[in-house]
Amino acid sequence: MSDPEHQQTQALTKPALSEPQASALVESVFGLKVTKIQSLPSYDDQNFHVHVLRVGETDGHPLEYVLKVNNTESSKNSDLVEVQSHIMMFLRAEAFPTATVHPTKGGNLTSLMSIDSGSETKSYLVRLFTYLPGRPIAQVPVTPKLLYEVGKLAAQMDRSLEKFRHPKMSSLHRGDFIWNLRNVPLLENYIYALGQGKNRELVDQVLRRFKDEIVTKLSHFRECINHGDLNGYNILVEASGEASGDPAYRVSGVLDFEDMSQGYYVFELAITIMYMMMESKDSLAAGGHVLAGFESIIPLTAEERGALFVLVSSRFSQSLVMSAYTCLLYPENKDYLTITAKTGWKHLQNLLDAGQKAVEDVWFETAKSYTAVMS
Repeated sequence: MSDPEHQQTQALTKPALSEPQASALVESVFGLKVTKIQSLPSYDDQNFHVHVLRVGETDGHPLEYVLKVNNTESSKNSDLVEVQSHIMMFLRAEAFPTATVHPTKGGNLTSLMSIDSGSETKSYLVRLFTYLPGRPIAQVPVTPKLLYEVGKLAAQMDRSLEKFRHPKMSSLHRGDFIWNLRNVPLLENYIYALGQGKNRELVDQVLRRFKDEIVTKLSHFRECINHGDLNGYNILVEASGEASGDPAYRVSGVLDFEDMSQGYYVFELAITIMYMMMESKDSLAAGGHVLAGFESIIPLTAEERGALFVLVSSRFSQSLVMSAYTCLLYPENKDYLTITAKTGWKHLQNLLDAGQKAVEDVWFETAKSYTAVMS
């Protein structure tokens, strides 16, 4: 990994297209007539919600898409983007609620576009996805039933992807990809963004445990392809009727496959638990419900269960450190970048204060209660 100054130069690559530029791009590349376009919040890529006219119609309900413009760094890795696109379509064919990719006028899934950013011309990979209706899970009351469903879905996706094949699959082995849990030690290159103080001490503690307890155990974990980012804004839900007078929800969509990489089943679970803790009133108990759903499809081994606490703590650390670091690069996007940080530090502190045994007791007993009911 290069020095932080070099990383910062590389990281300043987020696209900055105007809505008129994005609209013109949709029409020229995909041959669709845009009737409305709106920028969507994003991390380091750029997304737009696009309404287009149906073919052969001048009125009526428009079709909806999401235009994704990859940042310049990921745009250099067209093989990886191609594989991610094919994975989305594979999962859709397997009946998962993922978007499909709308082809370009030339029949391709992606197009590399040179776009004038004002001071220079940069190249970006662009894709057009079908728009998935629904509300982010972050915007609804999260119930144990919904948490169980999310955990089950995470395991089902990983299990289905065992069958996925593509000539460029090796691109998923992303050596220094900062968001793969394997690479938690690389946070040392970014941790300066926290300054000194209590938060830095928390992350240092997690990093020490990761190096001591996880790095040596990686070979004992079962490998798979990870979605790697099942957070509260990448899981969509819709109402499924009334339950006890309150709306009940079910998962209706899975978004954002940009963080996909070769990982391990227990990584997917740890990442999902961490993000669902963020969305739950009883954050500690949430992990047990997600675990139960996951283990209904893929029961963990003893080694994987033993690593779960440190892995969840590590994902909190990844998210919080990278949020602070990215805020230094894009201060104008601070509101979006600090979504996790607003409560994440408190969650990490509570997790570490409770200690591994107490947390495992809650998670494992909760998961066990589901097994008892189903047996």
